[in-house]
Amino acid sequence: MARLLLIAAGGTGGHMFPAQALAEAMLARGWRVKLSTDERGARYAGGFPQAVKIEKLSSATFARGGLLAKLVVPLRIAGGVVSALWSQLTDRPAVVVGFGGYPSIPALTAAFLLRRPRMIHEQNGVLGRVNRLFASRVQTIACGTWPATLPDGIEGVATGNPVRQTVRDRAGAPYIPPGDYPMSLVVIGGSQGARILSDVVPAAVALLPQALRDNLRVAHQARDEDATRAEAAYAAAGVAAEIAPFFADIPRRLSEAQLVISRSGASSIADISAIGRPAILVPFAAATADHQSANARGLAEAEAAIVIPENRLDAATLAAQMAAVLENPRGAEIMAANALAQGRPDATERLVALVEDLAGDPT
Repeated sequence: MARLLLIAAGGTGGHMFPAQALAEAMLARGWRVKLSTDERGARYAGGFPQAVKIEKLSSATFARGGLLAKLVVPLRIAGGVVSALWSQLTDRPAVVVGFGGYPSIPALTAAFLLRRPRMIHEQNGVLGRVNRLFASRVQTIACGTWPATLPDGIEGVATGNPVRQTVRDRAGAPYIPPGDYPMSLVVIGGSQGARILSDVVPAAVALLPQALRDNLRVAHQARDEDATRAEAAYAAAGVAAEIAPFFADIPRRLSEAQLVISRSGASSIADISAIGRPAILVPFAAATADHQSANARGLAEAEAAIVIPENRLDAATLAAQMAAVLENPRGAEIMAANALAQGRPDATERLVALVEDLAGDPT
C-alpha cells in the first residue's frame, strides 16, 4: 500500500491553501493523503483533490466563546486526540505535517505520543500559537516567510509558502499595465478584519480622478454583513463592482488585475508574488505578534508593494497611493516584476523534499 501523508490543518484558508498544495504534490508522487481538521476547517477544504480523505476530529480554542465554552475546550481537544490516536494506529502515517490552526492539535498530539515522523509548516514570519506549542516537539519546522522569528534554540528551514496548482497555472502571467482601458482592481480582505477595507476602499475609489473611475472594475471580497454597504458606495462612485465573501477563482482575478489591495496574510502574499502583481498591503493590526507586518516586509523592501499600517489607513491616503500606481504604467510594471522576483515557485518542491526526507527509505 502507498505511504500515507497525514496533513493537519484548519482554522482559515491561510492554513489550508498551502496544505492543499502539498497534498496535490504528494498525490502526484504516488502517496496517499489524509487531511485531519474539524468542521470549520473542512469548509475550506473544497479545493482539495477528491483522492484526499478528510477526517473531521473534535478540537477547540480558548480564543472564542464564553466561560462555559472555554471550560469544555480541554474535553473537546482530548476527545479529538483519542480519535486521532485510533486513526493513526489503524492507518499508520509515514509523516504527519501540521500547518497551524487549533484543528491541527489532535493529529499532531497523537503523532507526538506515537513518535511518528512529524513537522510543521509556518506560513507567517512569526509562529502562530499552535505551531509555537509544537515547535520543540517536531523534527522539522518549514518556514514560509523568511527570515522568521522562532523560539530560542529552535531552527527552521526556509521553504517559502506553497501555492495551489490553480495559482501555479497562472504564475508569471504577463502583466498588462494600467492605461486608458478597462482596469481591474482586486480587493481581498482575508477571513479576519476585512471590515476596514470594505469601508475605506470604496470611499477611496470615490476620490480617484474621474478618468480612472471610468475605467475601473472592482472585485471585492467582503463579509456578508458589509457587502450591501460596500456595494452602495461603489455604485454611488459610478464604479462597477462585484462583491462576494469568497472568490473561488482568485488566481484568475489576480492574473487579470492591474492592482491588488490586500491584507498581508501569508497565502495572499504568496499568491501575489507567484503571479506577480503590484499591491497595496494593509497588515491586520490585531494579528498575533503583528505577523502580517512581518509578512509584508519582503514585498515592501523589494519595492513591489506599498504598505499602509491600519492606523494610518483612510480614504484620502489610500486614494493617493492607488492613483500613484494606476497613473504610472511603467512604475506599475516594475512593481509587478519585483513582486514576481520575490515568489518562491519551488516552495512546494522544497516542502515535498522535507516530507520525503522525514519518511526515509520506504524499503
